[in-house]
Amino acid sequence: MESITIAAIFPVALAIAFLFGFGARLIGLPALVGFLIAGFVLNLLGVEGNATISRVGDFGVTLLLFTIGLKLKLRNLARPEVWGGASLHLLITTVLFSLLFYGLAIAGAPLFADLDAGTAVLIAFTASFSSTVFAVKVLEEKGEMSSLHGRTAIGILIMQDIFAVIFLTVSTGKIPTIWAIPLLAALLLIRPVMGWILDRVGYGELLPIFAMFTAVALGARAFELVNLKPDLGALIIGMLLANHKRAGEVADTLFGLKELLLVGFFLSVGLAGLPNIAQVTVALILMVLIPFKTWLFFWLLVRFNMRARSATLAAFSLTNYSEFGLIVAAVSVSNGWLGPEWLAAMAISLAISFIAAAPLNAKSHSVYGRYLERLKPFETPTLHPEEHPPDLGRARVVIFGVGRIGTAAYDHIVGQHGHVVVGVESNPDRVREHEAAGRRVVLGDAIDPDFWERVRRGGADTTDVVMLAMPEHRANLFAVKQMRATGFTGYVAALAEHPDQEQALEAAGANLTRNLAAEAGAGFAAEVAKSIGSAAKPA
Repeated sequence: MESITIAAIFPVALAIAFLFGFGARLIGLPALVGFLIAGFVLNLLGVEGNATISRVGDFGVTLLLFTIGLKLKLRNLARPEVWGGASLHLLITTVLFSLLFYGLAIAGAPLFADLDAGTAVLIAFTASFSSTVFAVKVLEEKGEMSSLHGRTAIGILIMQDIFAVIFLTVSTGKIPTIWAIPLLAALLLIRPVMGWILDRVGYGELLPIFAMFTAVALGARAFELVNLKPDLGALIIGMLLANHKRAGEVADTLFGLKELLLVGFFLSVGLAGLPNIAQVTVALILMVLIPFKTWLFFWLLVRFNMRARSATLAAFSLTNYSEFGLIVAAVSVSNGWLGPEWLAAMAISLAISFIAAAPLNAKSHSVYGRYLERLKPFETPTLHPEEHPPDLGRARVVIFGVGRIGTAAYDHIVGQHGHVVVGVESNPDRVREHEAAGRRVVLGDAIDPDFWERVRRGGADTTDVVMLAMPEHRANLFAVKQMRATGFTGYVAALAEHPDQEQALEAAGANLTRNLAAEAGAGFAAEVAKSIGSAAKPA
């Protein structure tokens, strides 16, 4: 079949990507799964990728890592479950997978037959990574980036990325230049300047331009010039801005652009080439290893005193292969360490792992609830500091999600009824901010099936009103279902952004729902209406 460039049929390619992405969404899968399938379909139709689509995908990954950095605190990487979990998992999987692959080579299995011990270790190393792109997409969609399991999963992925960057630096023979250390020092020195500029760029078109300039020019391009991985530069420059009060706004302003550009990344994976039977067989062998990777993540994290729930959800988000593993494989092929057939095998295993992991993560909370009694015995007697039962005291009103709306509700209730309210937040930084402001806010997760059981074990069962003000509809909906499933009979009020979301919340058991945009408009109009009479001039 005559090959066609994607640029020549761009409208058709865009339509196919949309249709498959939309189809994935309709059956409850992330759209990225549809984009992957669209890439393979285009390849089957004779379409081939080009440098442009790859560049678009690379730009999307750069912005993705920049936004990760904006939400990442260095202290998260210093936690034992992050650096210890990532290091031990890498070591154990590399050793065990190497032995398996070398055994298959001795047995003469297709593609494995030509492997020596060194290449077996190399393939095992690439198979040890999990996907940063996939995990961030899933955690963002579920509103769980700031939860303990979300922060742990992202921290592990960052550690894996660092291991990959070290390998790529050594394998490509690109030793960082003499200017690498001065560059890092310069970035630290200009950090206050970046903060000063960010305070003054306003809220218009300058904000996303500043974000892209910072990520691409100061981060990725600067690191590339000193022979460091460009994506690492984007990540680090984001981390330098993470403590700025507008870091969240910067991430939000790039959200739509980042999502659009990442379509190019997922399409390029499918466009890389259709595998043959031998390569599909290797991909299926690699898929058989995924459950072991997942179980090992779970086992290691509970050894670091995380509860079974947190360890399970973190492990599920890491249940896949990695785009960085694909990059490592590509470098290995270019250096002649692996045959080119391995790149297609790794690409298909990456795609299949995404497709398999998507429904697992979409149903992760219900899956954990189903196997809760089997998983809890793995917990250690000593709990992680963030896993202790929250103390709600004798609060009658509990507000989940103490952001802008939740904070306003908290202050209003205190002003009207006194200190009968407590806030619950999954973000420890936000908890500390509220505590410093004199508000009673505790660390907890409304979508935790064990939450109310743990609260009641702690001796507090006086709550009769709950307000759900979390930013993600899925989190609010799941919280309603969990509360009703555990026997909570109190009054539940929930916020939504769209009418269909209000209907879903009411069907799940919410007593009161409010459309956030409509309420804001109505409240604003009511205040204006009050002033009409007083502002009117006498006849």
